[in-house]
Amino acid sequence: MPDAVVIGAGPNGLVAANKLADAGWSVEVLEAQPEPGGAVRSDRGVHPDHVSDLFSAFYPLAAASPVIADLELGKEGLTWSHAPSVLAHPLADGRCAVLARSAADTAAGLDTFAAGDGDAWLDLCTTWERLSPDVLRVLFTPFPPVRASLRLAAGLRAAGGLRLARTLLLPVRRLGEESFHGEAGRVLLAGSALHADLGPEAAGSGGFGWLMCMLGQAYGFPVPEGGAGALTAALVRRLERRGGVVRCGERVTEVVVRGGRAVGVRTAGGEAVPARRAVLADVSAPVLYGELVDARHLPGRLLKDLGRFQWDSGTFKVDWALDGPVPWTAGQAASAGTVHLADGVDGLTRFAAQLATGRVPDRPFILFGQMSTADATRSPAGTESAWAYTHVPQRIRGDAGEDGLTGIWDRREEEAMADRMENEIERWAPGFRSRVTGRRVLSPRTLESLDANLREGAINGGTASLHQQLVFRPTPGTGRPETPVKGLYLASASAHPGGGVHGAPGANAAGAALSGFGRLRSARAPWTPRAGRSTGARPSPSPAPSHRRGGGTGASGRAE
Repeated sequence: MPDAVVIGAGPNGLVAANKLADAGWSVEVLEAQPEPGGAVRSDRGVHPDHVSDLFSAFYPLAAASPVIADLELGKEGLTWSHAPSVLAHPLADGRCAVLARSAADTAAGLDTFAAGDGDAWLDLCTTWERLSPDVLRVLFTPFPPVRASLRLAAGLRAAGGLRLARTLLLPVRRLGEESFHGEAGRVLLAGSALHADLGPEAAGSGGFGWLMCMLGQAYGFPVPEGGAGALTAALVRRLERRGGVVRCGERVTEVVVRGGRAVGVRTAGGEAVPARRAVLADVSAPVLYGELVDARHLPGRLLKDLGRFQWDSGTFKVDWALDGPVPWTAGQAASAGTVHLADGVDGLTRFAAQLATGRVPDRPFILFGQMSTADATRSPAGTESAWAYTHVPQRIRGDAGEDGLTGIWDRREEEAMADRMENEIERWAPGFRSRVTGRRVLSPRTLESLDANLREGAINGGTASLHQQLVFRPTPGTGRPETPVKGLYLASASAHPGGGVHGAPGANAAGAALSGFGRLRSARAPWTPRAGRSTGARPSPSPAPSHRRGGGTGASGRAE
């Protein structure tokens, strides 16, 4: 009997399992998919000579995360690689906004758009240098991060007090207007905010755009050499060297609760897997509370609040194998790992408005990844392994374009949306299509089928909007990994601090389990399946709850 069962071998589940194994616990990880990784996986499914990342690709949050750093994954063979430039945003006049590897180079580029914009960028960087240690502590420590928050508050006072706090709460459109005279700085901030589901007019989008830009400036947007799967492989190797077990193809359908305490899980195959000390769930909050745990073990208020849980926007992704570099009109885009494509901040606002009204955008905002530019091992010399994604509404009410897209995402709709994205890319890179030697389309429903946490393509485990962050994540008053069931912990992106490949939800859940075990020692003995019935019926006579989806994969996504 393992000390802990972890549901889901996504990055958060694997981080949690590693943390528990470091503390001497025996750990068994159950993953629904045939391979581990959740939204951190790669393959050669587009072209045999090209490595493609199925989901997330760039990892500034992993580079900044003390959780990931503490695991010392370099000892497990993980190597990070960088593109020459971090981020580019081509503009309609042929110029290009570029987030370079050095702040001085970024500032010099911005000055070519408007005198003084370089100094404005350096001012933002100075603020980051003052606040970043405490910002990262707030992000990556369990909620409430009291000490880190006090230090951050002191730092805010020293760096401008209420004026700086106001700045970080601004919509990103307003932050760009107040900070820069030219367009380049504004689009770098606004496009970065849309890595989450935060439109240019959303409160707090300025702070998020600033955070993503500063992470890119300080850490770059690194990629694992050889593919995203190399990060997962390093986590699995580390865990297995410490005695942990990862079992794939094992979908968990129930968390077994006795006397108010989680005592194990049951799989879709009927196997009972007991846990001596804890169960950690790297699954979305709606799945954990709405499917895996019987409602009779949960407070009515939690279930009512869960009905208000808001997912982030869906995601539509396309992968390509290209026989040459992308023919960008703006040549500076060729050196960037990540490229944003939209007609300035106004184009981003138009896109966000269409999402808000439930319409599939006719001119989608494109986040484009040049993976061979970032890591030369991804494809043969002179070629490119590329991808792009855009957001679509969770509930589609109509199509702002002319293809009549409804969100059923059958073959016709998938191909039409992929063509729409390619049309946008052609605007900025004429001749792009002529270089395509392989294409793979991943609609929201396909993404969910490959990782159940990506509900209709949601990559953040729930909206990043202020009303579902901190103490409000995933529901009001549930900002910590502990759940109403003793010994059960939420370890997914649905928990604080949310989406991104940084491992904090998993580490926080592991820490809570370790500290909480002492309080459970006096509880009744853990559940042990009866002899001869390890794959048999439930240990109690109550009827089994219905399950719409099973848990089992960690959620994450995009440049995180």
